[in-house]
Amino acid sequence: MEAGLFTANNVWMMVCTALVFFMHLGFSFLEIGLTRQKNTVNILFKNVFIICVGLLLYFIGGFNLMYPGFEVGDLGVFKFAGFGIAAPENGMTPDYADGGYTWWTDFLFQGMFAATAATIVSGAVAERVKLGGFMIFTIVYVGLIYPIVGSWQWGGGFLSTLGNSEAEIDLIRQGVENAPDAVGFYDFAGSTLVHSVGGWAALIAIYLLGARIGKFGENGKPKAIPGHNLPLAAAGVLILWLGWFGFNGGSVLSADPETTSLVLVTTCLAAAAGGVASFLTSTVLYKNYDLTMFLNGILGGLVGITAGADQMSPNEAVIIGLIAGVIIVLGIALIDKLRLDDPVGAVAVHLICGIWGTLAVGIFGSLAGMDQFLYQLAGVGAVATICSVSAFIILFIVKKVSGLRVSEQEELEGLDLHEHGMEAYADFRINEH
Repeated sequence: MEAGLFTANNVWMMVCTALVFFMHLGFSFLEIGLTRQKNTVNILFKNVFIICVGLLLYFIGGFNLMYPGFEVGDLGVFKFAGFGIAAPENGMTPDYADGGYTWWTDFLFQGMFAATAATIVSGAVAERVKLGGFMIFTIVYVGLIYPIVGSWQWGGGFLSTLGNSEAEIDLIRQGVENAPDAVGFYDFAGSTLVHSVGGWAALIAIYLLGARIGKFGENGKPKAIPGHNLPLAAAGVLILWLGWFGFNGGSVLSADPETTSLVLVTTCLAAAAGGVASFLTSTVLYKNYDLTMFLNGILGGLVGITAGADQMSPNEAVIIGLIAGVIIVLGIALIDKLRLDDPVGAVAVHLICGIWGTLAVGIFGSLAGMDQFLYQLAGVGAVATICSVSAFIILFIVKKVSGLRVSEQEELEGLDLHEHGMEAYADFRINEH
């Protein structure tokens, strides 16, 4: 490979790494915009904690859990390559990753993904979770569960070879020159491996936490608890859309012009279609132009296309986005009907649309077919099982040992004052009780 092409690939991957990092600002803006001002500092603290601790955990052991180097005879379920990180002998040369990037770029790009799962949970549990309990959950879930699940597919584990024979799997893991292609579950950039991993934990967390005070009336009907800053929420979604250029674009794992440009087109079309479908659906059902539904529809389209962004035509991307937009409105209504409280719509966006986008790989695109659909369904089921069970165990233990929810007084007066002793807007106070 030419040195210039290797450098171009690596620079593109570093730009994508920066864009994925930028997404954490988008998540922060979205979460604080859709919640009340008295909890702003708390939400920002959680998001800063997630990215800092997530990167350190990925350095300590997460990367080697996610990419452990499964060998012949391994079940492809769990393996650990050791603590810490060190570049292999050819890690800085075009011999590594087919010249797509260097080993250090690989680590940092993947590390930016690692923290996203906990960020999804942060929004769902906003305004009533104890900070200490949330931090404990983040450390265990990001440090262990996320990389183990990721290893099942991206690390060459059992999900990636569901359709291969044992002999073929042995050849794939030996890395022989004429080894067959891995055939199995497919998740290009993480509709399941990132978004649903966070979404399942968010669902379990809001079930164990219970709803915010005042969210549901005595008759069980949901009441709106408006966010304090919709301009920030809108800015957050637009930042996330921009960040998805790196999230999906970087998942090409090189600067290949054809694939990268297709991925960016399908990503943007699905986002636009998701937003339009969501606001039209909510307008028909609720007779108003709801900005928050519009914003979440964009995110739903982005999550929906993420599993197969490199496999879809522009037409198929629009269809996937349109369906995701409708799913968002119906999903949020379902969460309310179940009397679960999700302040930012994280479960509908990341879990329900994540499942839809994953299954869509078996319905649309170059991989479409019944076999692929069943592989996708199996992957969804496997991830649902480990994530739901592990999140429940972690959160239930935290709830019993130290408590998961703040007191009624703390919730009413705001977590900023009680957990942090400060306010986000010290000179601007309104009665929010």
